[in-house]
Amino acid sequence: MKRFKKIIGITFIILITGVCIIAYLNYPKLTILTGYSAKNMSSSVFIANRSLEYTDTNDNNFDPVSFAEDSINKNKKTAIASVFGLKERKAIYREGLGSVLIDENFDENAPVLVPNRTIINTGLSYPYGELEQKDTIFSSVDYKKIDDAITSIFDTGVEKIKKTRAVLVIHKDQIIAEKYTDGLDKTSKLLGWSMTKSILSTVYGVLEKQGKVDINDNAPVQEWQSDERKNITIHNLLQMNCGLEWDEDYGSISDATKMLYVDADMTTAQIHKKAIHKPNEYWYYSSGVSNLLSGILRKQFKSYQEYLDYPYREFIDKIGMHSMLIETDMAGNFVGSSYAWATVRDWGKFGLLYLHKGNWNGEQIFNPDWVDYVTTPSPTSNGDYGGHFWLNAGGFYPDAPRDMFSANGFQGQRVFIIPSKDLVIVRFGLIGDAGVDFNTFLKEVVSAIH
Repeated sequence: MKRFKKIIGITFIILITGVCIIAYLNYPKLTILTGYSAKNMSSSVFIANRSLEYTDTNDNNFDPVSFAEDSINKNKKTAIASVFGLKERKAIYREGLGSVLIDENFDENAPVLVPNRTIINTGLSYPYGELEQKDTIFSSVDYKKIDDAITSIFDTGVEKIKKTRAVLVIHKDQIIAEKYTDGLDKTSKLLGWSMTKSILSTVYGVLEKQGKVDINDNAPVQEWQSDERKNITIHNLLQMNCGLEWDEDYGSISDATKMLYVDADMTTAQIHKKAIHKPNEYWYYSSGVSNLLSGILRKQFKSYQEYLDYPYREFIDKIGMHSMLIETDMAGNFVGSSYAWATVRDWGKFGLLYLHKGNWNGEQIFNPDWVDYVTTPSPTSNGDYGGHFWLNAGGFYPDAPRDMFSANGFQGQRVFIIPSKDLVIVRFGLIGDAGVDFNTFLKEVVSAIH
């Protein structure tokens, strides 16, 4: 018995020592780690209506985030995370604005403006209304092949490798396949992560149609006017080839992680970076650029309320994406790089808007040639990137159509748009290409439509 207790004691000491070593080695990162955990927990509980337990088990269960201990206060709508009491971070939820990480200077009781939303009941079936679609069977579609392809990217039994949460396939405006993992359904809101960048790009497309912005104009950034950065255009920012320094690394303390989990105003992080290349000569993916564009967007309006209302009034609510919420930072800016939530079906509507070249049931939301713009490869991107959309022009997925383009997000969030097949495919999950063979999946779905 004594021997057994000794073994247990030694094992316990080893475990505690190991945890302490991990905590020590990652201490500089704890602010980012606990910030991620608190923010994600708050959004999952108060936007998506999922429980703390569900979020800990599914969304926050990867290392090193899993070391964080979370708590929520449903009455105050707050979430707090720490690691053994260290580096405690707090996120609060505000109706209409979503969740935001706060610092000690933030006034939680200050009054805030929120977007005005308009919900239109059209009396039509999905996707143009709130009613269920009428069953339509296409003789040109091999439904079993599509179902098999979808099943292949979901985990079975106890395995947790592919981590797909939801798939939606729309052909000729009809849902032809839809599947969710346990605990989620068509009403569940899911975070698009960097698919938000494509939402932001679309707002610029709407502004352009209305004659309120010229994307070829120089970016209105006061800090750049006395050096070579003054020649950077909005177009350069949308194509992510502005030539500015940036570190988009989510495994370390980087420009991207400091912006998302430390900065009060996320629109300024990219502003203060030096030029290391000339515009239009070097492509580099930067979430800082997207949030800078959100800040430039804010400058297009005379009031903050107009800024908050515009994306919803002129685009999101017009196409019935009523579940969508774009979260704001402490300074009140839309986090255009990362934080848009919506149901899978509403993300599907976004894909359809591009499939129909900006026309939504007869109303032109943005000019048809905006699709040509966002699908034109950015120089030096190897045909992989356009105007805040990912492209397959360079054959990244060799067995998928070259005309395919997509909104992509962290952990494999995807809205694939395939004009040649009149097809939109939405996939949500907790891992991307490292766990899912998207090339084979796309190949199988596309080949099932004749």
